[in-house]
Amino acid sequence: MKVFVDTAELDEIKEANSWGILDGVTTNPSLIKKAVENRSNVDMKEYIREICRTVEGPISLEVIGLTAEGMVEQAEFLYEEFNPVNDNVVVKIPVNTNSSRSSSGDYEGLKALNKLSGEGIPTNTTLIMKPEQALLAAKAGTQYVSPFAGRIDDFIRSKVGLTRGEDYPKSAYHDSDWLKHSSYINLKDRYDYLEGDDLEDIFSDEEVAEVREKISDAGISSGAEVVASIKQIFSNYDYETEVLAASLRNSRQVREVAEAGTDVATIPFKVMGEMISHHKTEQGIISFSEDVVDEYEGLFG
Repeated sequence: MKVFVDTAELDEIKEANSWGILDGVTTNPSLIKKAVENRSNVDMKEYIREICRTVEGPISLEVIGLTAEGMVEQAEFLYEEFNPVNDNVVVKIPVNTNSSRSSSGDYEGLKALNKLSGEGIPTNTTLIMKPEQALLAAKAGTQYVSPFAGRIDDFIRSKVGLTRGEDYPKSAYHDSDWLKHSSYINLKDRYDYLEGDDLEDIFSDEEVAEVREKISDAGISSGAEVVASIKQIFSNYDYETEVLAASLRNSRQVREVAEAGTDVATIPFKVMGEMISHHKTEQGIISFSEDVVDEYEGLFG
C-alpha cells in the first residue's frame, strides 16, 4: 500500500518525507487555506512548487471550477504550471459538481475527466461516496478514485441519529458491527437496546432488512466497506484505476482500508503519529533504557 500525506503544510510534508515512508501528497483548497492562513505575503506559486520539489511521488492539486469547461481549463493550468517542477502533478476533479452553488449537471466531473484523459493529464477523482461513482470515474479515464471513508462514516452516523449522548469528534471510530448493536437504533419503537445479540435471533427477516437499511447508506455500512467494494468491482473488470482511500480519521481506519486492499491511503499527519504510537511500546523503551548496564553502554563509546 502506498502512503500519501493528506496536508498542504510544508513542514509536515518535509517531516513525513524524512521518515522514508512517503509516496505522495494530497492537497485540497481547505488544506491549502489552513496551511497559509497564518503566513503573510505567501507566494502561492512558489509554495506549491516547493511541495512538488519535496516529494518524488504524485502531488494532488485540486481545481475549484464547477463546470467541465472551467475544470479542464484550471487542470491544464495546474499541470502546465507545476508539473515541470518534478513531473509529479495529479489534478483532483470532483466526481459531481451539482450543488446549490452551481447550475451544472451531475456529469460535469465525468466530462472533465474524459477530456483530461484524452490530453494525457493524470487525474484523481475526489469526493467519491459510493462505489457506483468510482466505477463511472474509472470508465471516464481517471488514474485514481478517492472514496472519502471518514465522511461516509459521518453520514451513516447522522443517518442513524447516533450520538452516544454527545457529538462524535472527527477522529471517532465508526464500526458497522457495533452500530448493529447500538442502543440508539430503535426498531418500530419496540427495542431500545439490542444487547449484542445477533439481529437474526431477535427479528424476523423483514425486520432485519429494515434495521440493516437504517444503519447503512444503500447497503454500505462503513467507509472501509466502500473501499473494499470498489476494489472488488475494479478487480472484476481489470480496471487500472487505483483506489486512494481518503478522509481517514484514525489509525484503525487506516488498518481497515489496508485490509480491504486499497492501493493508496492518504493520511493526515496527526493520524500518522497515532499509527506509530502505543503505550506498551513507550513502556518498553523506558524499561529497556533503565536496564542498560555500564558495560553494555561502554560498547558504544
